Amino acid sequence: MRGVILHGGYGTKLRPLTYSYPKQLLPIANKPISQYVLENLKKAGILDIALILGNIYPEKVKDHYGTGEKFGVKIHYIQQEQPRGIAQAVSLCKKFVDNDPFVLYLGDNLLQGDINQLYKKFKNSNSDALLLLCEVNNPSQFGIAKFNHSGKLVQLVEKPKDPPSNFAVTGIYFFKPVIFDFINKLKPSWRGELEITDAIHSMLESGYNVKYEKVKGWWKDTGTPNDFLEANGLILEDLIPNNEGLVEDIDSVRGNVSIGKNSVIKKKASIKGPAIIGENTVIEKDVCVGSYSSIGNNCKINKGEIENSIIMDNCIIDANIKITNSLIGPFSNISSSSYHLLGKKFILAERSSIKL
Repeated sequence: MRGVILHGGYGTKLRPLTYSYPKQLLPIANKPISQYVLENLKKAGILDIALILGNIYPEKVKDHYGTGEKFGVKIHYIQQEQPRGIAQAVSLCKKFVDNDPFVLYLGDNLLQGDINQLYKKFKNSNSDALLLLCEVNNPSQFGIAKFNHSGKLVQLVEKPKDPPSNFAVTGIYFFKPVIFDFINKLKPSWRGELEITDAIHSMLESGYNVKYEKVKGWWKDTGTPNDFLEANGLILEDLIPNNEGLVEDIDSVRGNVSIGKNSVIKKKASIKGPAIIGENTVIEKDVCVGSYSSIGNNCKINKGEIENSIIMDNCIIDANIKITNSLIGPFSNISSSSYHLLGKKFILAERSSIKL
């Protein structure tokens, strides 16, 4: 079986961060979202993987993943010039897939646990497609499954005003190559895109064997800043405490905290888990890093308080403020010359500089 990771799209809801980064390469708990996907495929024994690239700095994706050797997989890159729907992106990998079954995994989706059982179930079945569904509170924002009275999947409806169920189609699909025949017959939807849900619906109508499984645990589509922070929190909830740095006062660290190599937590600093500190980062005295915070590599936090936020690599925070519910792009600098009582929320692009 082969793996296909969709790594394109504009990521408009995550701007300005996505002006200079593909959204799938943005870090959650100090690791790119799509790396969780790649590791999930590898864990299932799927080692031959295609990344479908968009036109937002695809070279950054190639720089990070290379040939895939350092991740224990083989990576092929396929360029999607314009994002015209998931089905159109899948059509580009027909030559790569050849006659093999494959798993399609959206690179901005996170799943608690792994896909091993799904992989085994599909591999050992006569199914033509296997979908992973998840119960959601806002079904009008997703492709939604419709079932008959016996629980059989009979239809998929894209972002329905009157949802037939609360079960959304996640970004994880298993297909046999017959899916390409149905993609070839698609016409653009009202969004001007080729919808993978339409292709699957045509398979259902044609009598093909389309099965589904429901998510055990959580699933997160990281399309918005709030989704991004929620996903960061979910990953940190399962964090295993680890310390490879220097903590000058052990009482400074409480809860589940991971500290990377060569990082220093100065005396009188406070780190409250779950939280993660990258490598070569310095947390100065009187700084408070609160729960659900991720601080990247090569950062220097001189002043202030950080809570429920993601501070990416190579940032400098030198401000007497509380930073909360924020996404701070790499190489950014926030400074202030005075104390600010109210908390601040930021969404900053790469190399931003703010003086308060």
